[in-house]
Amino acid sequence: MINIVLVNPQIPNNTGTIGRLCVNTGSTLHLIKPLGFDIDEKAVRRAGLDYWEKLELHVYENLDEFFATHKNHDRFFFATTKTDTPYFEQKFQEGDFLFLGSETEGLPAELLERFSVQQMTIPMTKEGRSLNLAISTGIVLYEAIKQNFTPYKELM
Repeated sequence: MINIVLVNPQIPNNTGTIGRLCVNTGSTLHLIKPLGFDIDEKAVRRAGLDYWEKLELHVYENLDEFFATHKNHDRFFFATTKTDTPYFEQKFQEGDFLFLGSETEGLPAELLERFSVQQMTIPMTKEGRSLNLAISTGIVLYEAIKQNFTPYKELM
């Protein structure tokens, strides 16, 4: 199981899609407030469809609360466009936490400064600034799954 951590997500449809992705991969979704929407918003539920009720979801008031709850910071990985280390060079393990920032701001600078060795990026051409949050989550999550694959039929 991999943990997806969204720090201050702003677009409900992306979070709903990521929730659906988490259910289908056996991952847990962690949301760090402030959120740009109400979790009960119709757009979140619509994007997550009937998966939202099956989602293992944890919501935190802020990063301090999250870090107080999860103390093994060695297994935290941070997606950003501000590094040259590709996500596929990281060595993921079951239980890792994959952090992604808001659609408009990315991850907070102080977080990236604190965890500079654990940063990763999705290689892109110079033509684009970033990818959609749900797409980025899927790319990195499936790399972590690939590195630790256990057929899902064995998990049931």
